[in-house]
Amino acid sequence: MQVGICGAGTMGHSMAEIFAKSGYTVTLYNHRLPTLEKAKTQIDPSVRDAIVYTTSWDDLYAMDLIVENVKEDMDVKLAFYQELSKHIQDTTIVATNTSGLSINTLSKGISHPERFIGFHWFNPPTIIPLIEIIKGDQTTDTIAQTIYDVALSLDKKPVMVNKDVLGFAANRVQLAVVREVLDLVDRGIVSKEGADDLMKYGLGFRWACLGPLETLDFGGLDTFYHISEYLIPDLCDSHDVPKILAENYEKGRYGIKTKAGFYDYPDDLDQKKTQERDQKLAALYNALYKK
Repeated sequence: MQVGICGAGTMGHSMAEIFAKSGYTVTLYNHRLPTLEKAKTQIDPSVRDAIVYTTSWDDLYAMDLIVENVKEDMDVKLAFYQELSKHIQDTTIVATNTSGLSINTLSKGISHPERFIGFHWFNPPTIIPLIEIIKGDQTTDTIAQTIYDVALSLDKKPVMVNKDVLGFAANRVQLAVVREVLDLVDRGIVSKEGADDLMKYGLGFRWACLGPLETLDFGGLDTFYHISEYLIPDLCDSHDVPKILAENYEKGRYGIKTKAGFYDYPDDLDQKKTQERDQKLAALYNALYKK
């Protein structure tokens, strides 16, 4: 299978590396040459020269699969698909790495929406095994199964999302947790450090081994039934962006990328924290899943 990765940013060049290491013939496309040249330097030397790097649409014609990683903007993606459709075969599968935009709406930009599908990877893609595969209303079962099998061939763990809903599955779960955590912090019930520790040393530590439904089985459905009776009505159910998230956003405190978010990252602390994160994730992966 020939695979074209469109968009050579962090996710794009990482995908190109992963596909190449798994034996696929890979072409990495980006409309800006400087971005492409930078991406090449960030790809593992063991497969760097096996990948074709291009700024030409024509080099995508022979691809069996296109994985799109362009800007997370509906209009940008639709315009990209409309142009892409002129340069690929009718049999080409087009997958988008959007983290939450509607697959059904995005498919309107593609000439063959039945061959269009969501293919949501998680950062850092070289470590996190999960990939969400999201079916649109017109996506055929054959295409969905093909992409599922591709994910398995990359040594990833695919989860099929059978309906196109906002945020898909993983981000809906993540935002439900984030909403409750930020409410607890905002009300002074727990500190920001305490909130992170709850997850790192408790819930997240356990969830790395057991999913939430498995956790319920181990804890006892009768126990969780009775907890749900009194606790669910008391949980945060706000439909607004959490106050303390909005305040940081309005101040331009976006996190690691601006060296300030809920925490500050002076000097090179942002780089150190990123390296520390990746080392811990790699160690966790090796301990739990490495064959």
